[in-house]
Amino acid sequence: MIIALSIIAIVAMITLIITYPTLTIGKAKLSTFYMPLLLVATIFLIFPMFDKRELFDALFTNTPINPIKILILFLSVSVLSIGLDRSGFFAFLASWSLKRFNKSQMALFFALYVLISLTTIFTSNDIVILTFTPFIIYLAKEGKFNPIPYLVMEFVAGNSFSMLLEIGNPTNIFLSTAFGIDFVSYLKTMAVPTIVIGLFSIGALLLVFHKSLAKPIEVFEIETKPIKNKFLMWASLIHLLLTIILLAISNFINMEMWLITLIFALSLSVILLIHSLTAKKHEIKSIYKRLPYSLIPFILSMFVIIMALDSTGIFVSISNFMNAMSNDILQGSAYLVSSVLACNLVNNIPMSLMFSRILDGNLVSVYSTIIGSNLGALLTPVGALAGIMWMSILKRKGISFSFGDYLKYGSIITGIMLVGALGAVALLPLFI
Repeated sequence: MIIALSIIAIVAMITLIITYPTLTIGKAKLSTFYMPLLLVATIFLIFPMFDKRELFDALFTNTPINPIKILILFLSVSVLSIGLDRSGFFAFLASWSLKRFNKSQMALFFALYVLISLTTIFTSNDIVILTFTPFIIYLAKEGKFNPIPYLVMEFVAGNSFSMLLEIGNPTNIFLSTAFGIDFVSYLKTMAVPTIVIGLFSIGALLLVFHKSLAKPIEVFEIETKPIKNKFLMWASLIHLLLTIILLAISNFINMEMWLITLIFALSLSVILLIHSLTAKKHEIKSIYKRLPYSLIPFILSMFVIIMALDSTGIFVSISNFMNAMSNDILQGSAYLVSSVLACNLVNNIPMSLMFSRILDGNLVSVYSTIIGSNLGALLTPVGALAGIMWMSILKRKGISFSFGDYLKYGSIITGIMLVGALGAVALLPLFI
């Protein structure tokens, strides 16, 4: 019964993602993808279908896989990133860069790739997509060139370099926390693999779009966008940099990462609240309105479902099969490929929750799964919430890009990047 209901919930989630991603009630727009999961999780909690002691221990005790801590960490980082975005910082950087690279499509393409990659490293792919997608569409309209290569590049860069830092993706946070990987160890291990995969992503993008990018660009002028709120920019930037510094030394000062991010998010919120009252600019309200609240019911519901599935013994069987390989690189490669595919069956966050129960603690396999959780977003829109959000923005802006288009480009680009990722897996033992 548990397995059957879980499958129904996941199938319903994927169906809603593809067919009916949002529900409008009055002026409010609600995401629908988590609703089947929430319903099934509620059924599991109400009826005596499995022993819930382990579930409540994980939720309310100090365990590495506590989903509440992970949610606090990700939402706190989002507060800092959204504050920086709201200030106009990213739009300023984009317009400043593009003013210098607006004569050649290839130069423009590479300038955007570098800018988006750097932005993703220090914020998250969600922020990148919300910020750069409308901007790219505007540029394409002004310069009369095809926006698709740039939009696909934005998504590929955002989901490639999101694996560099532990805070770049909720899946990074969950899997690294579950296996006790600290911020510095994570960065030291993932730096070279991220660069390798990034280089393969550039090669894949040029292979797919070189003909389109070779066409001349119509010269257009773009004004450098001003910083909209300098106080907000400096407050957010300083808080974000201090957060990253403290995360880097969290192991030495014996502070958990979720607590560090929460402290700085609350600090920024208090400063902005005081500033809002004095300057009558209610940026704090705008920041909190943009937080990805749908992650809360989604992650908590999936956590309940995964714990229920774990009670059936299904993950033990899968674990015995996956971990029977004695060769670390072979096992890591198997986890890489299977995690990419699993992302596109259940989404990358549920995949990470599932694989945390399957992995045996072999760090090559753990890092391989983290890589897969980022690359899995590139194959289909189901792979990650960022893909769902990206597709909805394109539809709203009148850009024709279907599920089939996503799969066509995604399968080629992901296939090429998987080759690079397999090479990165072979390098992992050198850095762990």
